[in-house]
Amino acid sequence: MLHLLLGFFLTLSGFGFLQRVESLGINYGQVGNNLPPPEKVLDLLRALKLTKARIYDTNPQVLTAFANSSIELIVTVENDMLATLMDPNQALQWVYTRIRPYFPATRITGIAVGNEVFTGDDTTLLTYLVPAMVSIHAALVRLGLDQFIQVSTPNNLAVLQESFPPSAGCFRAELNGIMPQFLQFLATTKAPFWINAYPYFAYKDNPDKIPIDYVLFNPNSGTVDPNTKLHYDNMLYAQVDAVTYAMAKMGYGGLEVRVSETGWPSRGDPNEIGATLENAAIYNRNILRRQLANEGTPLRPKTRLEIYVFALFNEDMKPGPTSERNYGLFQPDGTMAYNVGLSALSTTTTTSSTSLPSISLTSDATQVN
Repeated sequence: MLHLLLGFFLTLSGFGFLQRVESLGINYGQVGNNLPPPEKVLDLLRALKLTKARIYDTNPQVLTAFANSSIELIVTVENDMLATLMDPNQALQWVYTRIRPYFPATRITGIAVGNEVFTGDDTTLLTYLVPAMVSIHAALVRLGLDQFIQVSTPNNLAVLQESFPPSAGCFRAELNGIMPQFLQFLATTKAPFWINAYPYFAYKDNPDKIPIDYVLFNPNSGTVDPNTKLHYDNMLYAQVDAVTYAMAKMGYGGLEVRVSETGWPSRGDPNEIGATLENAAIYNRNILRRQLANEGTPLRPKTRLEIYVFALFNEDMKPGPTSERNYGLFQPDGTMAYNVGLSALSTTTTTSSTSLPSISLTSDATQVN
């Protein structure tokens, strides 16, 4: 069925990406009992000409299916593995059995060590995270894979104590002990800071004060950071720049920020304001358009922002409110959950510099371009 549907929508004029969008990825979650096999998922990604995907484990079926494809893949170490992988020998064994057999046929480019550890309920994981990352990176070095595979961890936006205006961005005080260790690791290994950023949550919690067009990337008057005079026409870019400023305050202003997750639910419970098909379509359509233009944030306008949209499929077994099961661009049978306007995305992309400027906190160095 999925194969037939793919063949159908690809014959429609204008559907599919006419060229690859190098800075756009998709999160391929698998918490469902009705999802298509990885081979069919690969067909879908190829049809859309997406080149980057992220999975939440090291599923051998996915790693095997994606071999000899053009898809760059980020894999994940589950949170409950962090304590074990602090041990360098265990980390070496993990990389040797979970990564090495599939690389380079499968283009594994990143290892996400845990997910949202800094803001999780299990605070013991905090002491495991950086040692596990160090051990995994050391294993990659030993096997000659470190130049191909980056090691980082996706962070919830709640790592920030302040996020607005962006120049006020700073990390939560209780993270002041471990955050410098984490940032030093990223700087040493030249890995990015991954952030899971969802403007939807900010809007849902405060719909009377946050303009819907500002969170959806629709035309709006935006807001100006009073300290830097930089203008923001959407919340996501403001959130990303807040992370950059928070890192700069710890002496790591040169690190790259990438959005490991962002999305918008197409359905929700009655109290989940804004979770509609229309808003989901608008948000993701506008994300795709911005990515085709290789945009950067106001702080780094010439450095394209890499974004992974959440998610490829609606996942029927995810716990929590209704919205959690309705972030997908597609239904499990391969039909679109809603039209993200792929036919409107056939514009010509422009080449943007990927060089990353460093920032300091002096008044004359904040408007980096």
